Amino acid sequence: MEFHVLTIFPDFFRGPFEHGVVGRAIASGRIRVQVHDLRRWTSDRHRTVDDRPFGGGEGMVLKPEPIFQAAEEIWPERSPAQRIVLLSAQGRLFDQAKAWEYSRLEGLLLICGRYEGVDERVAEHLADEELSIGDYVLSGGELAAAVIIDAVARLVPGVVGNERSVVSESFTGLGEPEGLLLDCPHYTRPAVFRGWGVPAVLLSGNHAEIRRWRRQAALEKTARLRPDLLGRLRNPAHTGATASIEKELRP
Repeated sequence: MEFHVLTIFPDFFRGPFEHGVVGRAIASGRIRVQVHDLRRWTSDRHRTVDDRPFGGGEGMVLKPEPIFQAAEEIWPERSPAQRIVLLSAQGRLFDQAKAWEYSRLEGLLLICGRYEGVDERVAEHLADEELSIGDYVLSGGELAAAVIIDAVARLVPGVVGNERSVVSESFTGLGEPEGLLLDCPHYTRPAVFRGWGVPAVLLSGNHAEIRRWRRQAALEKTARLRPDLLGRLRNPAHTGATASIEKELRP
């Protein structure tokens, strides 16, 4: 899979893409990441990428011309499997379901917003969608781009050594009832640490009991930390799943 990042701070990505899962995926050739300096597509001697907003107001706005020119040069003929995403605080929230969707694409071009925002014509006529990684405001889209690439890259086949691990994590398959649960708690050695022991069932070797414990523990953790996820089940499409989960949560 191929990722492109359009930014005015290309050096920002030296760290995030040189380490961990993404770094290994790049080294193995499973994914390709190209970071593009938006200023390459400017025509004035100051390499200007922003201007004052029409109608007045605070801050500066990224101009449409260099962004359009960059995208059209990167992908002169774009296929349906190549998606352009504008990263902004106004976008829909990025989640695991979207990460799975993107992992099946051939390419993803992420436009990093900056300053007061990006000329709206980029969102209306170039980007396929706007995304945000949370209900807060960042200085720019670079951190969001790094987060999205990390989340998507690890779902690309062959990137994570144990591919079964990515289908049993929190939020996996978020559109389905089972995907509305957080992952279960995990423990490792020592079996007793400062007087706190590992649940006995995990030491029993009884795999059927362990599976049951993990599901119950995942239900309880979700109810405690993210009750909003269980709340999403309370609609007609998930009536059966809701009843089943609520029954399991009873003492």
